[in-house]
Amino acid sequence: MTPMKTVRLRPGKERSLLKRHPWVFAGSVDKGGGDSGETVRVESADGQFLAWGAFSARSQIRVRAWSHDEAERIDAAFFERRIAQAVALRARLPIESDGVRLIHGEADGLPGLIVDRYADTLSAQFLSAGSERWKAEIADALLAATGCTRLYERSDSGVRGLEGLAAVTGWLRGDGATEVTIREHDWRLTLDVAEGHKTGFYLDQRDNRARFADWVRRFGAQRVLNCYCYTGGFSVAALAGGATQVTSVDSSAPALARVNAHVALNGFDPARSSCVDADVNAFLREQLKAGASYDAIVLDPPKFAPSAAHAERAARAYKDINRLALKLLAPGGLLLTFSCSGGVSAELFHKIVAGAGIDAGVDGALIARLEAAPDHPTTLFFPEGEYLKGLAIVRRA
Repeated sequence: MTPMKTVRLRPGKERSLLKRHPWVFAGSVDKGGGDSGETVRVESADGQFLAWGAFSARSQIRVRAWSHDEAERIDAAFFERRIAQAVALRARLPIESDGVRLIHGEADGLPGLIVDRYADTLSAQFLSAGSERWKAEIADALLAATGCTRLYERSDSGVRGLEGLAAVTGWLRGDGATEVTIREHDWRLTLDVAEGHKTGFYLDQRDNRARFADWVRRFGAQRVLNCYCYTGGFSVAALAGGATQVTSVDSSAPALARVNAHVALNGFDPARSSCVDADVNAFLREQLKAGASYDAIVLDPPKFAPSAAHAERAARAYKDINRLALKLLAPGGLLLTFSCSGGVSAELFHKIVAGAGIDAGVDGALIARLEAAPDHPTTLFFPEGEYLKGLAIVRRA
């Protein structure tokens, strides 16, 4: 049996692992290592066992912990157990969809692995050296736990480059058409696991879309603006809530084409929906100059701050679009505004939007704080995993 390789930390650097945090940064390592993705034993400076983890010589996150239990073995059975636990958790959650996040990285004890289920198709991202090394075993365990026969790989995120890994896409198990239709609440939505963003769709906003439909109905919102609309999930929700005119704005023509397809698929009058291919910031400025106003606005932009180092620049971008949206919002209107930037905390995001309100001269009542759907959990020991945060604000008259 080959001896397990060891990574020994510098004095005092064991504290985070003792608190069950799953990451070891390069600056914490004193000596030791392994091959890309290889399981290593992580020890404190005095030789105390801390964790079993996957080693990555290229990443600033030098080790991602698989387990803090010294008796546990990292083998195929380990991944079978972790995946079965994650799938069982989702089965107990009140998810009104057959599109479900099954594996959410660190929150499910599987760092660097994201898996979504879209009806009968699985879509996975292997984002770390460790998940890459165990890819075959993970794929087998996923099919066994779900009963699915098709698994598409979408390991094309730039994060893989930080691990020294090349992009990989294609069928990992099974084959066939990559277009999938899912049910979400009372609606049907389509996606392409080969071409869509991330694994194909944004399941994290599922419950927020349902809440938005209800708010549109309760507030009687007639004119709705959906910015950074992607394939129109919030647009479908607004139409379901009774909006008479929904404007969807995005800079992707293929995404807008799918918005139109979703309107038709769900039986809504196409005259109630319009799509605009434009830069959102420029569009908001043009609408302000034209004297337009809306009863409800959704701002769901892409990640402006991938890390805390980008937070200041991102804050300016978030503040600008929220200032413009608040000025366009009719008195009594509803704004749903989001940040999916891990580098921007919920507290900072609230301050940014408050600053936007001051600059816009607009006051608002905060009626809800919003987060990702429950199949995108966080763990007690890894607060960095809480990436999506949102505010529902009603403009005061």
